[in-house]
Amino acid sequence: MTYIVRALRLPRVVMASLVGVGLGMSGAALQGTMRNPLAEPYLLGVSGGAAVGAVLAQAAGIAGALLPFAAFVGAIVAVLAAFVVAHAAGARGDPRVLLMAGVVVGAFANAAIMVVLANAEPNTVRNALWWMMGSVSEAAWPQIAVLLGYLLVGGGALVALGREIDVLALGEEAAAGLGLEVDAAVRRVFLVASLLAAATVAAAGLVGFVGLVVPHIARAFGLRRHRPLLLASALVGATLVVSADLLGRILRPPAELPLGAVTALVGVPFFLAKLRRLA
Repeated sequence: MTYIVRALRLPRVVMASLVGVGLGMSGAALQGTMRNPLAEPYLLGVSGGAAVGAVLAQAAGIAGALLPFAAFVGAIVAVLAAFVVAHAAGARGDPRVLLMAGVVVGAFANAAIMVVLANAEPNTVRNALWWMMGSVSEAAWPQIAVLLGYLLVGGGALVALGREIDVLALGEEAAAGLGLEVDAAVRRVFLVASLLAAATVAAAGLVGFVGLVVPHIARAFGLRRHRPLLLASALVGATLVVSADLLGRILRPPAELPLGAVTALVGVPFFLAKLRRLA
């Protein structure tokens, strides 16, 4: 029993908690910076781009601490692509257009992964598809240590940028009027938020909608300034992902539902409700 707890149960809970921390903080930072309640890594294509980077790195034999960095490069490319698509549509500042651009980039990222896996072995394809749907079933302490390192750096940087996010949330003109270099500040926040999202993708695959739902739950406690909001989002995100993983294991025993599927069951209705309010 002790071995099962230490080797199987505890690593899984810790990994799920860390994934929730990263996605929750990333979503809160992106929503504040973009002034968009629908912004989150999965919908903006950040997670999809990170998945492409991670899959390409794995195909090239890269693993360990360098895998999240490869995912980070893919995430940055996806962010730039989403902004380029939105700019080409002539509505760079429209949050709904940017979201659609992110969805397009995410769909392209999934297609790119399928191309990479086209000639792979059946077992490799099966494992990759399970990973893309999100899972912490293979959690191990070395992997957890790598993710924790990235979260400490990225999460600490986001908390340090909390005041800048507060100013950005006022709008570009107001932020510029207060002396903030808006473009540079946005880039800083996006880079750090993308790093957090990429680290979670490298560790647990695609777990969507956590970054969307969690900040709204944290704001329900009356939090508005982003430093406490980011910390609360980390706690709420950890709780949500651990709960989703538990549900995935008990809803259809002995089968196990992918973690990303469970979070989507919660996140999609929430997204549609928020989207209707913006319409």
